[in-house]
Amino acid sequence: MCKQSQPPVIFCILCLLFCNFSFAAGNVPERPPNIVFVLADDLGWADLPCYGNTFNEAPNLNKLAEAGMRFTNAYAACPVCSPTRASIQSGQYPARVGVIDFITGHWRPYEEVIVPRNRTQYLPPEIITLAESVQKAGYKTGYFGKWHLGNGKDQLPGAQGYDDFHVYTGGGFYSPRFIPPLPQENKKRLSEVLTDLGINFMERNRHNPFFLFLAHYDVHVQLDADRDLIKKYLNKEKEDTYPGNAVYASMIEHVDKSVGRILQKLSELGLEENTIVIFYSDNGGLIGRFDKIPLIAEGSIDVYENSPMKFIATSNAPLRAEKGTVYEGGIREPLIVKWPGKIKPGVVSEAIVSSVDFYPTFLDLAGVEKPEQVLDGKSLLPALLENKYDPERAIFWHYPVYHHDQPAGAVRKGDWKLIQNFVTGKLNLYHLKFNISESMDLSELYPEKTKELSTLLEEWQQSVSAEFPVPNSAFDESKRFEWGIHPDNRQ
Repeated sequence: MCKQSQPPVIFCILCLLFCNFSFAAGNVPERPPNIVFVLADDLGWADLPCYGNTFNEAPNLNKLAEAGMRFTNAYAACPVCSPTRASIQSGQYPARVGVIDFITGHWRPYEEVIVPRNRTQYLPPEIITLAESVQKAGYKTGYFGKWHLGNGKDQLPGAQGYDDFHVYTGGGFYSPRFIPPLPQENKKRLSEVLTDLGINFMERNRHNPFFLFLAHYDVHVQLDADRDLIKKYLNKEKEDTYPGNAVYASMIEHVDKSVGRILQKLSELGLEENTIVIFYSDNGGLIGRFDKIPLIAEGSIDVYENSPMKFIATSNAPLRAEKGTVYEGGIREPLIVKWPGKIKPGVVSEAIVSSVDFYPTFLDLAGVEKPEQVLDGKSLLPALLENKYDPERAIFWHYPVYHHDQPAGAVRKGDWKLIQNFVTGKLNLYHLKFNISESMDLSELYPEKTKELSTLLEEWQQSVSAEFPVPNSAFDESKRFEWGIHPDNRQ
């Protein structure tokens, strides 16, 4: 009987020895990294010091770039907020999701064409969001700030994979309102409230892998900021090539302080080494409001009450145009990523990146398989870890509405970019390496390249079921620039 019992005992001992050896050898599965995603609103590619701006100040973002990777060819999938945010949550181009303009959208009832409307005025519930995907790997998920993808009970982050959320719903920067509501006695500035929520979320979930999405409303209009910061920038010497709006600059510093507090808390919690931090913006910088009214909030309007600066937020130079266009000024974004021990510090990457890429990247980080839906993006891990990327990659835009320009679409492939005007049908070709300002149309000089990219764009439009403007029977040239109430706001 004893002899018969020996093999099981020996087997158990060997198993224990093997397990101990495996643990010592580091074969225990590594905890996946925490993910902190900080999204600014309307922040331009040329607004940050680490991208060459010499007026604005952002010391914490400078440190983030020095400790990580800064991308020079990162893009939003749309030149306005809701579609880009939908692309991040879904991993799909806005045209595929069906959210092609901000929610609810722009409307010109007397223009030459009638533009498409969002198929849904919220993120479609059938979308498997990135939060829902990383939850499968045991991540705790939190969303705090601007959502702009629907405020119905079944449309909020809580119905889209986020365990904890507070969505900003209005009230400006000094009287913010939230769903679900926060205590009324909270009198802090919006950026501080959001940062507090993010820090509290990290503290409560420090023992689990977590995904924190911190979505600031800065630097969106109406511009407003702390008076001490505004005074600092009013007294600062300006550059001739940059407007130097003191309120706008102060709002950038508010965002920068938020990033600094998040990084400090990660360090205090001992989580810095196993956390990847991403800083990004949802579309290009706004130069002036499309409706031509002052863009300073009532609380700060006295600063520029008698100055043209009350109409000017920023400049995207050397990029062309602004938010609401598919020119570079409307879609090229700052992107900074830090991951200690994984991403080499101080690296500048020229990889071509789109906001649809974050979803597959997070899947790789969490070790989660791709969901049963189309993902249009590519994982950024090769670029992040080894700065490896496809220099001839093609990415696309579909913005078939009126805003700061006429309805248009675009494709960038390598250094070439083609823009298609949906009203006139005109094609413009630019070479971004030699002409980042898109000031020289090369379509007639390079007809074969124009044909190649227009064919590529057309094939992509068909693949995502893109919708286009149609002729307007009520076209009135004398009233064409009038803005009307969007049909979905009348229902």
